[in-house]
Amino acid sequence: MKEADIVLFPELTLTSYPPEDLLLRKGLYTQLDVAMARIGREVHDIDLLVGYPRRTAAGLYNACSVIRHGRIIATYHKQHLPNYSVFDEKRYFVPGDRACVFDLRGIPTALSICEDIWVHGTAFQAKAAGARLMLNINASPYHLGKMHTREEILRAAVREGRMPVIYVNLVGGQDELVFDGASMVMQASGEVVARCPEFREALQLVEVSSAADPRLESPAVASSARESGDASLSRPEAASTLLLRGELSHVPTAEESAYMALVTGVRDYVRKNGFKGAVIGVSGGIDSALTLAIAADALGADQIEAVLMPSRYTAQMSIDDARAEAAALGVHYHIISIEQAFNALTDSLAPVFAGLKPDVTEENIQARCRGVILMAISNKTGKIVLTTGNKSEMACGYATLYGDMAGGFAPLKDVPKMLVYRLAEYRNQRGAVIPKRVFERPPSAELRPDQKDEDSLPPYPILDPILERYVEHDQTPEEIIAAGFEAQTVKRVARMVDRNEYKRRQAAPGVRISPRAFGRDRRYPITSGYSEIGTRD
Repeated sequence: MKEADIVLFPELTLTSYPPEDLLLRKGLYTQLDVAMARIGREVHDIDLLVGYPRRTAAGLYNACSVIRHGRIIATYHKQHLPNYSVFDEKRYFVPGDRACVFDLRGIPTALSICEDIWVHGTAFQAKAAGARLMLNINASPYHLGKMHTREEILRAAVREGRMPVIYVNLVGGQDELVFDGASMVMQASGEVVARCPEFREALQLVEVSSAADPRLESPAVASSARESGDASLSRPEAASTLLLRGELSHVPTAEESAYMALVTGVRDYVRKNGFKGAVIGVSGGIDSALTLAIAADALGADQIEAVLMPSRYTAQMSIDDARAEAAALGVHYHIISIEQAFNALTDSLAPVFAGLKPDVTEENIQARCRGVILMAISNKTGKIVLTTGNKSEMACGYATLYGDMAGGFAPLKDVPKMLVYRLAEYRNQRGAVIPKRVFERPPSAELRPDQKDEDSLPPYPILDPILERYVEHDQTPEEIIAAGFEAQTVKRVARMVDRNEYKRRQAAPGVRISPRAFGRDRRYPITSGYSEIGTRD
């Protein structure tokens, strides 16, 4: 293998992304200074491009520097600071205002950071500064379809700057965000000539060579370029164009990509925060089955404890299916009935409940008995409780505070119910671990006789598209109704979403895989008199 001339690291490598209010701690910069000094001492004979927060008299910059022979030879300050969705960089950083071009083995090379490449004008600015190659380092969070969106953004940039772009992205989970890597190299023609795998750290060697510039093969084109004053074609080196070459990794399907995102998010959250494994309440339903599979794939079956907690309403097939799931994955499980705990609580509450009919209160007591059991096991073992609720349930408030919502991390928090089925089918294609009838049975919380989710919610094939429009695209009920959905159903769903913000605010963090997730992404006040439904409906 040929020796590399430079190694590129992602945006804010030294702190990872997003560092949030750690950027306000003075001690952080002491540690950054130590890290930069160590890099300078220990790395020789190869250039490094490193992203980090850079303090100056003018303010704090999201910066990157090229380190050569122990000293910084070029520094770039990010010019375009995102302040939407999950980003709030303007809270901390001041923007840069100029291009940075350095010499890389005779090639004038521009530096840029993440959002810069998404904004029209950045590539042209670099070209005007003399660049023939752009390096773009990123901490670009994943959501479904993001890889294809990035390709289109890069294609626009290479057209604008008429130069290749080497795009490097972060890999791994950070709280709710997960970064998919998928670094790539795009030729000036717009062709992707190298791509790293998703959700896996990798080294990719990119070879750069020169070839005759096809724009100059025609005398008419060359003459026209000179007459137009195109500086990029008037320089001596413009007689050649850069050709980049690397390896192309597999492009996963949507289901494969989403599943890897969830596995990565769970693995990194659990391990980086020092938990010894995970505890999961397994009911025999599709949500807990998928969560169990994700956890086992992320951490290893030996790090997982499954807990079956049947009640008087639990069907035998639910117990059988939950046991089958644990056995198929090689996960150790316990069976702990909640009957004794439930009876003790209802007996204690009997004087207070005298004369009142049973209702959802008794259902919630069962869910909270289970929450207490799971948290007790977590406390004793040092393993985190993974909740099993999905995005459809969280949107509508179909969950019990301090019951099935009790836990430290929520793998399916941003996964709608119908996608849960698709991901479970994908996982079974890799090896059957979820019994067939789990897919076929009507979903049920099993907290009362013959209970089904559709007693409380619209059917999921109807509910999920409404939620996507209302939550992720901010469509009004009128717009959703105009798209062909039944009016009363739309209004009912909108009411449920609006009135359950207080529950979501208390939910565990979970992996973000959509463009608009609950939590740090979609932010709504709990206390609000605003309504789009109308008081007469």
